[in-house]
Amino acid sequence: MKKTAIAFSAFLLVTPVLATTTHATDETVATANESANTAKEKLHQAQNEGEELKLKAKHAAEGESNSTGSKISEGTQKAWHKTKEGTEKGWDATKEGAEKGWNKTKEGAESLKKKVTG
Repeated sequence: MKKTAIAFSAFLLVTPVLATTTHATDETVATANESANTAKEKLHQAQNEGEELKLKAKHAAEGESNSTGSKISEGTQKAWHKTKEGTEKGWDATKEGAEKGWNKTKEGAESLKKKVTG
């Protein structure tokens, strides 16, 4: 019982340090996520542009670069890429929003714990 009381006391002393560390880590993770999203977005834009240029080159090689069918397929491809990018941005925002919500919940729980124990 005495060991448990000592361990619990040590935990209470360390808890504020952990809360501070967690908060800094949450901000660091948010910044890293933002940077990763920007890099991912630029990569996908470059990939999409490459695919669009490849399709245009294919149509030009087939002598159909100005045909209605080639213009429709190129437009469809561009619209599909925009849709994928928009969906990905939405998913990233949802994931990060959930992460921020979870972090706020953890902070609230820590705050409540401090009020109850201290």
